[in-house]
Amino acid sequence: MTETQTINHHAPPPKQHQNGHPTAPVDDVFDATYKEKEGRRPRMQLVWRNIVLMALLHIGALYGFTLIPYAKTWTLVWTALCYVFSGLGVTAGAHRLWSHRSYKASFPLRVFLALGNSMAFQNDIYEWARDHRVHHKYSETDADPHNATRGFFFSHVGWLLVRKHPDVKEKGQKLDMSDLEEDQVVMFQRRHSLLSLVVMCFVLPTLVPWWGWGESLEVAYFLPGLFRYALQLNATWLVNSAAHMWGNRPYDVTINPRENHMVAFSAMGEGFHNYHHTFPFDYGTSEFGWRLNPTTAFIDLMCFLGFASDRKKVSKEMILARKQRTGSGSNNSD
Repeated sequence: MTETQTINHHAPPPKQHQNGHPTAPVDDVFDATYKEKEGRRPRMQLVWRNIVLMALLHIGALYGFTLIPYAKTWTLVWTALCYVFSGLGVTAGAHRLWSHRSYKASFPLRVFLALGNSMAFQNDIYEWARDHRVHHKYSETDADPHNATRGFFFSHVGWLLVRKHPDVKEKGQKLDMSDLEEDQVVMFQRRHSLLSLVVMCFVLPTLVPWWGWGESLEVAYFLPGLFRYALQLNATWLVNSAAHMWGNRPYDVTINPRENHMVAFSAMGEGFHNYHHTFPFDYGTSEFGWRLNPTTAFIDLMCFLGFASDRKKVSKEMILARKQRTGSGSNNSD
């Protein structure tokens, strides 16, 4: 079955019992009952290992950028392919498939997306999805891993440089993650996360141009390796920072996430964030189909080829009603 499933309500999907697919509703709906603890926040504890590694990564990425004029044409092509492949591992994989279960994917497609996710090196799928579900359920509170009300730097990268707020840990531990625990691809990657992440993110991007067409190890490591990796990280982080601060809110003015076309372009369709937080179960994360959204085009292609199915899509009637009820009245095509 490759048809799109049109959703006309906010009810969670029914239980399913298929290998690699959820056996319980996804717990990603905003919890308005959560209240932040009174008093001052716990003192932030710096994680110096992460600070040093992140600084070295970005220094290496900047050096890789300076090597672009010296790279062979095929190395530039390979860098772009690695960017797209790793991007799909996050957008079509960790985000739309495993975090929100907005469509179903066959075993070969799940393996493909898991490999891309390993190349993206943003923790393993299980941890990424857990943090993202907590982000949606407790958005812009102390239980949100990258709470944007704490400023651009914190929501962009700072949250990775400090210990998590106790509420983030507490709420994450209480989430029902049984759907991912029953997915053999997710758990295989988690069991072998260090090996898969290092090989896919650094070793493979470096060795292919070196062996394949005689690129220098220096260019091969710093360009498709470090530069591509840092660029991909920052594109993803912009969804957490810029797309929660700048843009319009045509679907719900009561939440911070915005429609940001710049972020949509860099993050392969993930910048339509006011829509996504209003309708997190929509596989397209936007009402505009393929516009600035190559991830949606990829999922549609996989459905056409028979590797994916059961895409969840919000009905036009529901979108219009929500705009009229909670939207800003702005036109997000401006």
